[in-house]
Amino acid sequence: MNESLKNRAKQFRSLHQGPELLVLPNAWDAASAALIAGAGARAVATTSGGIAWSQGWPDGQRITLEAMARVVERIVATIDVPVTADMEGGYGSSAADVEAAVAAAVGAGAVGLNLEDSQAPGGALFSLEVQAERLRAAREAAERCEVPDLVVNARTDVFLFQVGEPEGRLDEVRRRGEAYAQAGADCLFVPGLLDLELLHLLASSMPIPLNAMAMAGGPAVAQLGAAGVRRVSVGTAIAQVAYGAAQRAAREILSSGTYETCRDAIDFSELNGMFSGRT
Repeated sequence: MNESLKNRAKQFRSLHQGPELLVLPNAWDAASAALIAGAGARAVATTSGGIAWSQGWPDGQRITLEAMARVVERIVATIDVPVTADMEGGYGSSAADVEAAVAAAVGAGAVGLNLEDSQAPGGALFSLEVQAERLRAAREAAERCEVPDLVVNARTDVFLFQVGEPEGRLDEVRRRGEAYAQAGADCLFVPGLLDLELLHLLASSMPIPLNAMAMAGGPAVAQLGAAGVRRVSVGTAIAQVAYGAAQRAAREILSSGTYETCRDAIDFSELNGMFSGRT
């Protein structure tokens, strides 16, 4: 296995262990990744939703594993910082499916990946035991791919999809987080939870770092860090901002025939220059 990949994996893992909060704006193509890295990100995370939309598919494992990996590979080839890939639920329910997803992510040059415990968007979760088996398969696949430092970010959708009674959700996430850590997960991702008190309670009881998904109107990055969160990402938010800008510009041009929305665009030379010298 490429030594540079192993080194990037060690570098990415170390970002979860230092005193500084790891902030991961999410990219969906090579250009967005280049802009995010150019803004100072120490690593870049992909968003499955953003990538799926860019390829003409809805989010939720409708894009193929091969198509997802091709976009991740292009992102990796474009930037010089570590990339962690959103591989959704592993594109299948079995341990073998997860192993294939890990191999595809590593083959694309990613040094981390997300793995969800929901079986479908808004749907039921895998049982704790089944998801723990899938995470063990991911850890073993990383070893076989000779990238033992691959960071496995175990996502649980208990809060995002409001699974179970509200008063029991925190305990369910704790239970899953502990089991996922024992199965080899390196980080616990809990989208849908932004209550600072609950985040503090969860972070203080977890054996692995906690990843929160920030959003407009929610706590600031510094507040999340003070609550004990160690990793922050934003999911599809930046992709939605970009597509929202495209929609507003198109509507203005087609309705009024003016171009005021385009005044905030990034300079052509700046954007084009980010890729100069690439073939």
